[in-house]
Amino acid sequence: MGLEDAKTQVDRAFTGDLKGLAFENAFSGATSFLRRRYTKLLTGADLAILGVGFDQAVTHRTGPRFGPRAIREASTLQPYDPPYGWPFDPLSELAVVDTGDLAFDYAKTSAFPAALTARTAEILAHGIGTITLGGDHFITLPILRAYAEKFGPISVVQFDAHSDLWQDDDMERLDHGTFLYKAVKLGLVDPATSVQIGIRTVTEDRLGMPMIDARAVHQQGPEAVAAQVREIVGDRPVYVTFDIDALDPAFAPGTGTPVWGGLNSWQAATILREMAGLRVVGGDVVEVSPPFDPTGATAIAGAHVATELLCLYAWHRLGK
Repeated sequence: MGLEDAKTQVDRAFTGDLKGLAFENAFSGATSFLRRRYTKLLTGADLAILGVGFDQAVTHRTGPRFGPRAIREASTLQPYDPPYGWPFDPLSELAVVDTGDLAFDYAKTSAFPAALTARTAEILAHGIGTITLGGDHFITLPILRAYAEKFGPISVVQFDAHSDLWQDDDMERLDHGTFLYKAVKLGLVDPATSVQIGIRTVTEDRLGMPMIDARAVHQQGPEAVAAQVREIVGDRPVYVTFDIDALDPAFAPGTGTPVWGGLNSWQAATILREMAGLRVVGGDVVEVSPPFDPTGATAIAGAHVATELLCLYAWHRLGK
């Protein structure tokens, strides 16, 4: 679609094809992710974007419930051109839909995990993957339940300042700092073929999970880190979860528990792109908290991360 064709479009988020770049004003229209079509219908889709505005599991500062909306709005700056640095245009080759936000009762948090697992499983049943916009990091646990039901114990590549491996044997508690501990204990994740990147907080028992901390990233460089990730994960199905606090607060101040000494945005971008070829079956970006960043820089970073996850998924899906 060219600029002349765009003049006849009412709003690509409602009327556009499932494939193709978007040539519309970034400052107007519905803010679907990358101007993809909003739809609950998954027929013909290759990938679904799902928003989950849940932050009732945070330990300190709330705000990630506004993350999906902010990430979508920030993403409207991108869809004029193919993602830079990739040798193909995933938006033209892959049918990507924005399936909106998960509906749940904010006053009945006990029902939330099952609702998210069910919605994710419903999408996976169509033979497609999900890129989820959070929300706090607890949301990854119910998502992993659905992925493990389909793929068995899955490998996870986690970008984060925190390991989220702190002991918590009460499986009914909702806590964004223990989601991975529970995922490992429940057999949803294979820790030996998973890896955490950017960690800079202490966890005594890592449950056999390999770690490349932030200092190692700075010392070794992103290309070497990506090579380690590829060696650890191998050819197993992998889910990529990106907590925005993996980035240093200088690049992403809008998050609940920022920790200094984190990754630069270019380091994260390089690691993600060098991971191309892994069997990425889904992913998420979480903990974007717009109230703590009036500049919108954190949401912009989150939108770019989500786009890179889309590219990784497309690379595997299309057999590049």
